[in-house]
Amino acid sequence: MKKFAMAATGGILLGAVATTQVAGPLIAQEANSNVSVYEQLDLFGDIFERIRAQYVEEVDEADLIEAAIDGMLTSLDPHSSYLSPEDAADMREATRGEFGGLGIEVTQEEGFVKVVSPIDGTPASEAGIEAGDFITAVDGENLLGLTLDEAVELMRGPVGSEIMITVVREGVEQPFEVSIIRDTIKLTAVRSRVEGETVVLRVTTFSDQTYPSLEEQLAEQVAEAGGMENVNGFVIDLRNNPGGLLNQAIAVSDAFLDAGEITSTRGRDPSDGQRWNAREGDLAEGKPMVVLINGGSASASEIVAGALQDHRRAIVIGTNSFGKGSVQTVMPLRGDSAMRLTTARYYTPSGRSIQALGISPDIIVEQPRRDPNAEAEAEEEDAAFIRSEADLRGSLENDSLTEDEIEQIEADRARAEDAAALREEDYQLAYAIDILKGLSALVDQD
Repeated sequence: MKKFAMAATGGILLGAVATTQVAGPLIAQEANSNVSVYEQLDLFGDIFERIRAQYVEEVDEADLIEAAIDGMLTSLDPHSSYLSPEDAADMREATRGEFGGLGIEVTQEEGFVKVVSPIDGTPASEAGIEAGDFITAVDGENLLGLTLDEAVELMRGPVGSEIMITVVREGVEQPFEVSIIRDTIKLTAVRSRVEGETVVLRVTTFSDQTYPSLEEQLAEQVAEAGGMENVNGFVIDLRNNPGGLLNQAIAVSDAFLDAGEITSTRGRDPSDGQRWNAREGDLAEGKPMVVLINGGSASASEIVAGALQDHRRAIVIGTNSFGKGSVQTVMPLRGDSAMRLTTARYYTPSGRSIQALGISPDIIVEQPRRDPNAEAEAEEEDAAFIRSEADLRGSLENDSLTEDEIEQIEADRARAEDAAALREEDYQLAYAIDILKGLSALVDQD
């Protein structure tokens, strides 16, 4: 059965795992240790029989075993878990870019469900859920004490049904409730547009679609701009991108690097380490690049940001990333189920692990929260009539410029006004575009 390779909140490593990797260490243990292990297995059997025979209500034996397996895995770290046949099917569906739900990536932190990131264009994103939010209850049922899988199961439901989640957010004094209508989540891996002379590539997830879509849309936007000579640079927007397939993160990094290491992984056995290197070819043809990250940028996003940052190929702007530097392998089990096991840590080209630390941006730029009162005041100011020399009756015309030069000035002014408007909509992106303008100006002078 095919193994799925990911590097997301539940990231996965490419490659097979031989049976001897599991069985070998057990055989090599001393006899006394083996006795201890078998005694513990006997204890498990005794407890299982007691529950089955004497628990106050009749229990499903299969559910008991499944819960025990999941408990064993989840005790290791937040990303190792058992995948029932249904969960394994959902995971395969998600890697293809379409699944049902709210549209959030979550993890567990000290028993609480924490939002890694909302996914663009999904019900959760439209409802205002933010990276770093804690979900404490679903439809009034407290999530504290549940495993992550159990909490996620409560959030699932039929498409079109309503769910009420209780959210705790830093900076907000009281928990608040958010109503969300479940929907089919269709992930658009890459969205793109041209802002002035800058091509913006918004990468929302690393699924099977990501690299092909990025390559196609980059070419389309460059053509729309009139060719690479009319492009001053590229913004790769990885904000709130929770990760995904490891091979796609490598492909996206390779797209802008001509040579050198992209990432490496190291497991418990040094011989199991892997390394991926870039091949010649840069889709951006050496143009300046900015990568945008924030606290919702995790795993595969951090691989890309770290690779481009270490090679000085891009300036990284935003806030510190999530810091998930572990790699999971999904191992198929009997009955179409699977287990997700943390098998390695991954490292950036300079050899740094970002586990629990994240990628630190070259330039820290916070996304300011909107103040409704300030916005109202700004609208009033805009509504006021502002006069200039050109508005005065009988003012002199500018006779030193040709019509073409005047048109060029007006076009430049319009672009500057568009950039100013973008700051109100997305300050971090506007900052990234301003950086590229400055870099382009320096190159033009050379």
